[in-house]
Amino acid sequence: MSEENNSNNDGLLIVSEDACKSVIDRASAFTAVENVFASMSRGDAYNFPVIREAIGYADALYGFKSGFDRAGKSLGLKSGGYWPGNEAKGLTNHQSTIFLFNPDNGKLRALVGGNYLTAVRTAAASAVSIAHLARKDSKVIGMIGAGHQSTFQLRAALEQRDFDKVVAWNNNKDRLKNLQAVAEEAGVAFESVEREELCKQADVIITITSAFEPLLMKEWIKPGTHIACMGTDTVGKQEVDAELLASATVFTDEIAQSISLGEAQHAIKSGAIKESDITTLGAAINGDHPGRSSDDEITLFDGTGVGLQDLAVASAAARLALEKGEAQQISL
Repeated sequence: MSEENNSNNDGLLIVSEDACKSVIDRASAFTAVENVFASMSRGDAYNFPVIREAIGYADALYGFKSGFDRAGKSLGLKSGGYWPGNEAKGLTNHQSTIFLFNPDNGKLRALVGGNYLTAVRTAAASAVSIAHLARKDSKVIGMIGAGHQSTFQLRAALEQRDFDKVVAWNNNKDRLKNLQAVAEEAGVAFESVEREELCKQADVIITITSAFEPLLMKEWIKPGTHIACMGTDTVGKQEVDAELLASATVFTDEIAQSISLGEAQHAIKSGAIKESDITTLGAAINGDHPGRSSDDEITLFDGTGVGLQDLAVASAAARLALEKGEAQQISL
């Protein structure tokens, strides 16, 4: 949220989860994330080092993601993490809040609910990758994982190509009904399949799990597939075979995170790929990289989740909530 957006207000904005849902839709999230990826690639925006730790209580992971976008004037951080026991309490396992600061004077400008925005910006990131990297004639989309974020992922992805079928796998089959409902809502066929069969059918695959071992193997992936790996954001997590990255053209949101805590960490460690083998998605957006070069090429997006994505959608939410009278204003 820029100074101009709130020039007459010196107070602190409080933007609730409900307000975020009201003012941020998939299209606005897509635009915000695509723009920030482009800005990062141009060198106009950068992320600060991520802090993410197991706190030794409630099996929780907690941390901070932060950064600054000079072009969008977004400065701030997201604080939160993952509490695996929350679902049993009727809460979302992912919990976070976004803090926005005025880059001109350092004052806190807004506190923005981060749970819905985290889901919608993560879905927007994979959707941006599909828009720029998937084959134009892609018809079948595969979903690996059926947790809270999976329905956000599928809805956003279905808008990027003329898909006519969804194939899905999840360890707990009961959860697949949520993805089936999204497919039916979109008028698209749905089938529950095993992982290898999913890879045989799918032109685009999204992985959105908390796995610590590969769920997709290199030999299962057919030529021309685009894969968006969206679940690996911590050291040790892994969703796909490291050798798969060696056979693919690899893109990411941020290379430093990709090689240290993203899906590429394992391929880098094993020597299957080098850091120079990874390209930012922003380079493809800006036209500095051609993106997909042939219909047989396998492309893979390593979506690690960067703080600038959170700041971009939170800034848009704060601006729109203020304009629409859906933000509270207080003085500190």
